[in-house]
Amino acid sequence: MNGWDRLLRMALAGFLLAALAACGSLPTAKDRPAEHAASGDPSTRLAKIAAASTPPGEHSGFRLMPLGVYSLDARIQLAQRAQQSLVVQYYQLENDAVGRLLLRTLREAAARGVKVRVLVDDLYTVKSQQLLLALSETPNVQVRLYNPFCCGRNGFLSRFAASPFEIVRLNHRMHNKLFIADGAMAVVGGRNIADEYFVLSEAQNFIDMDALVVGKVVPQLESIFDAYWNSVQVWPIADIVKGEGGRMPGSAEFDDWIGMAAPPPKIVLPPSDILGYGPIAEELDGGRMGLLWGEARAIADPPTKPATMTAEEAISTSVTMKVWGLLMDAKTEVDLTSPYLVPGERGMAAFDDLAKRKVKLTLLTNSLAANDEPLVHTGYARYRERLLQSGADLYELSPQRTSKGERFGMFGKSLGRLHAKAAAIDRTRIFIGSMNLDPRSASQNTEMGLVVDSPQLAREMLRIINISKLQNSYRLRLAKDTGTLQWLTNDGEKEVILTSEPESDFFQRFYNMLIAPIVPEMLL
Repeated sequence: MNGWDRLLRMALAGFLLAALAACGSLPTAKDRPAEHAASGDPSTRLAKIAAASTPPGEHSGFRLMPLGVYSLDARIQLAQRAQQSLVVQYYQLENDAVGRLLLRTLREAAARGVKVRVLVDDLYTVKSQQLLLALSETPNVQVRLYNPFCCGRNGFLSRFAASPFEIVRLNHRMHNKLFIADGAMAVVGGRNIADEYFVLSEAQNFIDMDALVVGKVVPQLESIFDAYWNSVQVWPIADIVKGEGGRMPGSAEFDDWIGMAAPPPKIVLPPSDILGYGPIAEELDGGRMGLLWGEARAIADPPTKPATMTAEEAISTSVTMKVWGLLMDAKTEVDLTSPYLVPGERGMAAFDDLAKRKVKLTLLTNSLAANDEPLVHTGYARYRERLLQSGADLYELSPQRTSKGERFGMFGKSLGRLHAKAAAIDRTRIFIGSMNLDPRSASQNTEMGLVVDSPQLAREMLRIINISKLQNSYRLRLAKDTGTLQWLTNDGEKEVILTSEPESDFFQRFYNMLIAPIVPEMLL
């Protein structure tokens, strides 16, 4: 979930309300000693499983998790088995069924003596802040907020209205997603902690991708987390959030809100996922996991991005530019999926260079109907024809086809959207992480991800991407006679050609036509 279409409109409204609002500022920061992850204990159960699963001389092991309920179950299983530490870092952690289940599991781990550290970006904490505050008051748990709002905290709009002179600061958000258990196993990818990222929402659900990770890259991930945890952009939640009615909530309130007295909700898992893997619990119980291996490195923006940099420095050193570097190293093909795809002139120049070198480029993104950020779609639409003219194969996710399919979960009547941020390069290397291919990821958000050299892992990622583009998407082309856009799909055995934004209504098309010429790309 990006939220910047709503943020822009609400922030502008906030300026209008600023004269009526009581402006405030963050409290004076308190000195606190730096904290770092303890060295991994090889005697923990998870460390023993990782060691038993690692072939001699291998670097890092991976399992892609395209199925939402499998990815959720992996986090719960790791938390339930943790003995030493849990670190949790997310852009969004909602007070819904998924959020409460994860927080409950963290609370239970803390009760066993596990050290739990939770870091959440403050943009979407209106509904979860009291729950997170109560969790922070329980033994063995610390909760911190990234780049917090000082005041007006009980509403999204009121937060901006209370800080009209800090819009520039508040525009910088931590988009990272990371979960580490005992320094031995991690989950990295695109999913936030909310129902819709695990195909458990009745309204909308996302096709997304995470990876379970073990091995030599995990300490790199812990170092990234520690850098954020100790940064000046991060505040203990109790310094920012006050209990309702002036009373600090504690363990009793948390247990009541979370429903600790009742049995935990069960995650219903199919026998296997898209790639043929079974539930992770079976392998953890058996003491050995089947993983794909490769040499990996973790990449991340510094937590101070872009506060301590010029705009050009923020972009040139960003995760986005590192990923562009990977793409430009391609020799034969690039397959990339990004829910928000706004390459900009610099990106188009890079894509044109790939075309000149005969590198096959395949791109999968959201259609207008699937995009939860119509404002961002206007930026993408500016480049659609040029992408096709350069020879790119371009696909847009269809909500209807996604919802009818069952490969990524049971969508029911909910709206299917794309949220995965991944790439396969030359069938030998992959990227998976939090970064969208858009200006915001490059210049404003902090992002993170993994780069892995592994032909086997690349093959599995391509299989997932191919299912999405062939079964859930429209293929775009330019009409031979007029050069206008066409969307192609199959209705049974018959090819269907559409000539306007599919599955969208008049208002969606009119809104985008109206705002497209006036929205600067830097705001996307």
